[in-house]
Amino acid sequence: MTRVDATAPQVTDPTDPTEVALSPTYRRFVAIGDSWTEGVGDPDPTRPNGLRGWADRVAEVLATRSADFGYANFAIRGRRVGEILDEQLDPALALDPDLLTIQGAGNDLLRATVDIDALVEAIDAAVARATAGGARVVLFTHGAAASGPFRALRGRIAIFNELLREVVDTHDAVLVDNWRLREARDPRYWDADRVHLSPLGHHRAAMHVLDTLDVVHDVEAWDLPETTAGGDGLRAQLEWTRTFVGPWLLRRVTGRSTGDGVTPKRPSLATI
Repeated sequence: MTRVDATAPQVTDPTDPTEVALSPTYRRFVAIGDSWTEGVGDPDPTRPNGLRGWADRVAEVLATRSADFGYANFAIRGRRVGEILDEQLDPALALDPDLLTIQGAGNDLLRATVDIDALVEAIDAAVARATAGGARVVLFTHGAAASGPFRALRGRIAIFNELLREVVDTHDAVLVDNWRLREARDPRYWDADRVHLSPLGHHRAAMHVLDTLDVVHDVEAWDLPETTAGGDGLRAQLEWTRTFVGPWLLRRVTGRSTGDGVTPKRPSLATI
């Protein structure tokens, strides 16, 4: 099992040939998941779906280490675990990845009721399939956002995370432990909707993934902008509720999703 202490400094030197030689190399990186893996909150009009995101950023580093590197990303915003596994897992495994990231459950945990045991059992079965096929599988605990709906779900998230750790233990998977990354509670890492990561957040998430994989890299942390006053005031809360919570509730009532009509941004292995 691979874990990382988010409070400990990562000792890597991208200029040290010995460390670079010991750093793992991946040639087929495939990502599946929801909006977090698709890259929502990190806009880039030059990219598929108009998004960059942490997975693209990780792929950009991995591509420098292999001449025949390929990257695919099937993630689609709004997807729940069952949809992610039903729609994305088979095409992902068909690409024979040596690195597969499986991320999700945020959209499930936001529902009024959720069977957390069933969620984790489904993920466990998916990890078993992927590892049997030779992929190194990466899973993610959920962190509690600085504010917004996830902040009120810390107990539910903690139970999901603890059960997910058992999956990691069972299959010798890699765990990117966002729950213990206290730095990520800073609101400057979050988008205006308080649910998705900002470009700063996606950049930091990519560093966290690379460090957890023990990949030597030269990605450096960005300086955070100064905080602005009034972000948690009553007027800001009302504006956030009107802009984000209202439309979210309407989608729940009407059975619609932000992912309706959205297709995978990178459905085949390609260079990046």
